[in-house]
Amino acid sequence: MKGGPPLREPDLPRTATMRPHALRTGFSTGACSAAAAKAAVAALSGTLLPTVTIPFPSGDRHTFTVHSLRCAGGSATAVVVKDAGDDPDVTHGAHLTVTVAWRSDGEVVLHGGEGVGMVTRAGLGLPVGQPAINPVPRQMITDAVLEASGERGVDVTISVPGGERMARKTTNRRLGIEGGISILGTTGIVRPFSTASWRASVEQAVAVMAAQEVPTLVLATGGRTERAAMRLLPHLPPVAFVEVGDFTGAALRRAVEHHLTEVVFVGMIGKLTKLASGILMTHYTRSRVDTGLLAEITAAHGGCPEDIAEIRGAPTARRAYEVWEVGGLLRACGDDLCARVADTLYRFSAEVGQALGTRVAMVDFTGQRVVAATEPNWVAMSAVR
Repeated sequence: MKGGPPLREPDLPRTATMRPHALRTGFSTGACSAAAAKAAVAALSGTLLPTVTIPFPSGDRHTFTVHSLRCAGGSATAVVVKDAGDDPDVTHGAHLTVTVAWRSDGEVVLHGGEGVGMVTRAGLGLPVGQPAINPVPRQMITDAVLEASGERGVDVTISVPGGERMARKTTNRRLGIEGGISILGTTGIVRPFSTASWRASVEQAVAVMAAQEVPTLVLATGGRTERAAMRLLPHLPPVAFVEVGDFTGAALRRAVEHHLTEVVFVGMIGKLTKLASGILMTHYTRSRVDTGLLAEITAAHGGCPEDIAEIRGAPTARRAYEVWEVGGLLRACGDDLCARVADTLYRFSAEVGQALGTRVAMVDFTGQRVVAATEPNWVAMSAVR
């Protein structure tokens, strides 16, 4: 792509300082909510627990301290205080507060209370008008509740005192989440991806793979995309795969320094859009998704004026993905986006010293399927699996 957008690699946030010791992981708001929910249900059954252990998506179990418990009439309330580890997280120290009451229908129904945002715009993967509790936390909370309820139905109301104030320090309002924070998490664990130490770990991972004379570096933004990349390129050794987080520019610099020859990037539409816009450090505080670029791509592939306008005004890249999918444009527009990302990676590597061969794949939001790529056979391979 001749010219292309200007390349930018913003500085790290001020909170991302180097630390002399290993970074400490923490727990997500979803995991803390699940723990509080289990403690509250146990209290409703007459058992007051000082700690609770809950299942995680990985199959592991983790134990939480219950900060407080109270029972009143036909309900019980438990509080777990969030420990985000060494991640600079605005919800560190938040009191995840869950109130429960029995239902007669056997269902576990989640509600949003004070400080939990409500979804007001499409594109977040959640129904408009519902509390901003993401799918993995929903399942974690449900699983934890059922462990304590003996399959009885439960109404579960999640609150976060001060959540509305915390949300002012996030992008929630711009994304269409009003009135509080989101209950988030894809694994239940908070890893400090946003720090300079994480960047250093990415750079070290590239150096390690180069020392083993592996010429192809595979960058993935997180756990789901890394697993997708491993399924896509099973012939490569595990050391070739690096969870790059926000630090694509740093990884490419090290790849050039160590004379690698090729980089493969596997990601979802949000990070890919930032990269296609020329942004090489994609931390949310330093870059925004350019939905205007996604609208431009939609127009180039015959999208209708209404879809183009919706995408241009969308709060997230996910909405563009949904519109493309419904309109039959996902492959064409996705391939275009991947080609633009490949161009960004190529130009940046050339600028810092050595042009790398570049290939790019976009996966769906489950990380199970490649939906677009610079290599057409990658999509077909994914469909077969």
